Amino acid sequence: MSAHTSRDIRAHLDHPVIDADGHIIEFLPVVRDFLVEEGGRELAAEFDDAIAAPDRFGAASADERRAMGLFQMTWWPYPAENTRDRATCMFPHLLYERLEEFGVDFAVLYPTMGLTSMGLDQADLRRASLRAFNRCAAEMFEPYSDRLTPVGMIPMYDPTEAIEELEYCRNELGLKAALVSGLVYRPLADSVDAARGARWVDTFGQESPYDYDPVWAKCVELGVAPTFHSSSMGFGTRMSQSNYVFNHIGNFAHAGEATCRTMVMNGVPDRFPELRCAFLEGGVGWAANLYADLIGHFEKRGVPGVHAYDPDKIDRDLLRSLLESHGSERFKKHIDELEEGLGWLSGPGLLVDDFAKTGIESAEDVKKIFDRNFRFGCEADDPMNAVGFNRKINPLGAQIRAFFSSDIGHWDVPNMAETLEEAWELVEDGLLTATDFRDFTFTNAATMWAEADPNFFEGTAIEKAVEELTPRVP
Repeated sequence: MSAHTSRDIRAHLDHPVIDADGHIIEFLPVVRDFLVEEGGRELAAEFDDAIAAPDRFGAASADERRAMGLFQMTWWPYPAENTRDRATCMFPHLLYERLEEFGVDFAVLYPTMGLTSMGLDQADLRRASLRAFNRCAAEMFEPYSDRLTPVGMIPMYDPTEAIEELEYCRNELGLKAALVSGLVYRPLADSVDAARGARWVDTFGQESPYDYDPVWAKCVELGVAPTFHSSSMGFGTRMSQSNYVFNHIGNFAHAGEATCRTMVMNGVPDRFPELRCAFLEGGVGWAANLYADLIGHFEKRGVPGVHAYDPDKIDRDLLRSLLESHGSERFKKHIDELEEGLGWLSGPGLLVDDFAKTGIESAEDVKKIFDRNFRFGCEADDPMNAVGFNRKINPLGAQIRAFFSSDIGHWDVPNMAETLEEAWELVEDGLLTATDFRDFTFTNAATMWAEADPNFFEGTAIEKAVEELTPRVP
């Protein structure tokens, strides 16, 4: 831990600090008041039953859990012994008072229990509960809008629902930041009797049953930068029925990578160059890997590189000659079957330009997408944050645009007052420069929201500092 406090570190910086991902710990009795207004007492009771589902996990047998697609979910997720920190994320006034102690000038706040509502399959319950959480957050934080702003939660079960909620949050509630579902579970079988575990993960690409371009267009129209905070606990290898930590490790990175990769390969950044997005809580290590992987795959599997693997380009005479000169007798006795040996995965008609939808024509185009469209939320104690700023490693000398996302309110942060200290350690250890730290704690977050909506920071404590940043063009 740094020898300097977060307050001291901030005092010596020449720029503001934005916490791009703190968490509210919702006080459910208050949220329920809004839910009753939205859907009535019966629907509120259904919501109570839905959020109590994890408590019933232990009563199910292993076979029942597997059939229902159940897994060991989060337990003991909030500060407890540190009761002041617990209260800080429950009561906006207390959080506002403590920002100076945290070394933070402005914070964007995300839900906790509200995240459950984004994944509810029952449409009326999902929509009513999301509106209840969004209304509650808007009302709670309105008096503190110069330094705190909550996100509106946007479900993505279908584009119509997403657009309606975007318009409601932006135009009715005045919420300028948005948390958008990065994936949706869909049943493999079109039947009400299909097992809950028989689902596939829709990340809104070309295999999706819906075209999500209208959602991205609406985000641009409204000046909303969609941020994604989805979990991959519950599919793939994160399905342990007994071990939460096993399921939790890497889950945000895995989910964020799936959404980000889908957006690139489906050409979303190419069609919507003004769109700004962030993938939260998974760090930046996965993003650096995806960035490098996309470049490597484009160079070898894009056009024209992929033509080097066209089976018609094999020099049959040369190959036959090399078999005769270098093949063993076991090989030579099959020389007349050479074509059969070359046929696997090499038949005619297989050529597909996998990059056709991306708009990518060079490695520089990949770099432009990551620099212009994407940001990546990183917790303060993650040493891999430095990878995003290591221009010697990242192809084409790229900076993968990481930003400071404290995750206060959750177990990841034992002491809220120490998050900026933990982030500063990378500077003390020589892994980040002062300029890198400025980008990490201010510029990368500020430009994302300001480029999406030039008025995002109007009336805030950091308005003038953001105005001094050089705006980027699409």
